[in-house]
Amino acid sequence: MKLSTRNQLPGKVMNVKLGGVMSEITVDIGGQTIVAAITRESAEHLELAEGDEVTVLVKATEVMLGK
Repeated sequence: MKLSTRNQLPGKVMNVKLGGVMSEITVDIGGQTIVAAITRESAEHLELAEGDEVTVLVKATEVMLGK
């Protein structure tokens, strides 16, 4: 599958926490952790499980930094 999203980070699913409507998917991307909030329906459709290889796609209108 080809995507226009430029920010693509390969990683491995560390944890899947299914909620009533939303789910939290924790992904290790090279020693850093990122958590994606997706619908439960999407998590079940993708059949996400601990250890799965995934690609984190980041599509945002702005990224902020603080110091």
